[in-house]
Amino acid sequence: MANPLDNPVWHTLRGPRTDLAEQVRGGTALRFSSEISIFAAVEHFDDDAWTAQAELVGQGGVVFLFRDRVPAPPEGWTELMRIPTLQLVAGDLAPAPDAAIVTLGDADVEEMLALTKLTEPGPFLPRTHELGTYVGVKQAGRLVAMAGERFQMPGWTEISAVCTHPDARRQGLGAALSLRVAQNIRKRGDEAFLHVIETNESALLLYESIGFRIRRMMDVVALQWGDAPA
Repeated sequence: MANPLDNPVWHTLRGPRTDLAEQVRGGTALRFSSEISIFAAVEHFDDDAWTAQAELVGQGGVVFLFRDRVPAPPEGWTELMRIPTLQLVAGDLAPAPDAAIVTLGDADVEEMLALTKLTEPGPFLPRTHELGTYVGVKQAGRLVAMAGERFQMPGWTEISAVCTHPDARRQGLGAALSLRVAQNIRKRGDEAFLHVIETNESALLLYESIGFRIRRMMDVVALQWGDAPA
């Protein structure tokens, strides 16, 4: 039986967050609402799945996939980007350091968008914070670090959007926020996982130092259907 962690977007949109899913062909292909996340998913790669994805995005549209392995696409598709990414799962977590952490919400969205645009932890859209609980650190009234929850499936919740303003780095805020989110997930009875681009050695070292371990390699792939410009 396949591990749901191998296809987290699919199991999120077919599980706890069906309320955020757009779908075609009876759910053969799924994607998040456009203000929530860029990612889409299929269960298996077969002719029906490729056809459903083409219907989902339309002529010239782009689908972003995030799973264990994305094969080379069939004729009619163009691969625009492929990013090898490491998936880590929580083990024995380090004690959370003291930090003045606050819960973020709708009133903080403008600052969250500005911080993620500056630091580029991954796609963060106007309603991404609705995927789960987000926490942050503010200094002099300004949001300087944040982390939160993204993909969710029975037993698992992903930590995402971990980022720190350049002015506040080397204070341990990323570690403190990641641990806070991981511990909150564990208190609910789930376990935490996260993703790191393979080449981001500093982030990998940070997560391993606080108790995460590498589980496997994942693919993040952008594909365009048809010939129109992206």
